Amino acid sequence: MSYHRYVALGDSFTEGVGDPDPDRPNGLRGWADQVAEVLAARTDDFAHANLAIRGRKLDQVIAEQLEPALAMRPDLVTVYAGANDILRPSVDLDALAHRYEEAIGRLVGVGARVLVWTAFDPGGSAVYRPVRGRFALYNELVREAADRQGADVVDFWRLRDYRDWRMWDTDRMHMGPAGHRRMAVEVLSVLGVEHDLAALELPEQASATRRQAVAADLDWARSFALPWVQRRLTGRSSGDTVNPRRPTLGPVT
Repeated sequence: MSYHRYVALGDSFTEGVGDPDPDRPNGLRGWADQVAEVLAARTDDFAHANLAIRGRKLDQVIAEQLEPALAMRPDLVTVYAGANDILRPSVDLDALAHRYEEAIGRLVGVGARVLVWTAFDPGGSAVYRPVRGRFALYNELVREAADRQGADVVDFWRLRDYRDWRMWDTDRMHMGPAGHRRMAVEVLSVLGVEHDLAALELPEQASATRRQAVAADLDWARSFALPWVQRRLTGRSSGDTVNPRRPTLGPVT
């Protein structure tokens, strides 16, 4: 099947944070661009929009991105949202999933094929392991919503190669270039689209002493974890001054 109007919605995951490219809007490429490039090669009238903005919670994604996406009459939509809600101190996952399902239903209702994601399994991370149960419950609610609305699921939870930290950015929160390429391959697989994207070569696994590992953890906490907590406490977001990378449908070159 060929797609002609692909709209990507969500947060930093879809914006492409962690996959830098200074020649592109917001200085990012990301998996969505890579998927769009493959799809564009299959049809002469393909257009793509990416409305995702880093730091957005699910209700913000719905409020800011849903109506513009519907107005574009897409035939393919990808939407990843909810991870920023799960990491908050308190969240009503049932209510969150209900609002998410309503948005998915509206996208399906305009005739679009819709892809949604489960959350990554944080069991291999000491930092995120305490909220693993939340992630698992969120995933089941997303799967149920997708089943009821006729959406497809990209099952991030089961992609075990992401247990390798070389797939992630140095901030340990976003996928790195190899992770974005792996995700592009998975999305195309779910869509059933043939492609020639190959996995990126991972850097050599460096061995570290316990002292070096502790020093690296402390540096990460100062550079990334503490600023993230400070933004949460002050009500600020990393996306407060960021605009969508591709706010309107346009050709992909």
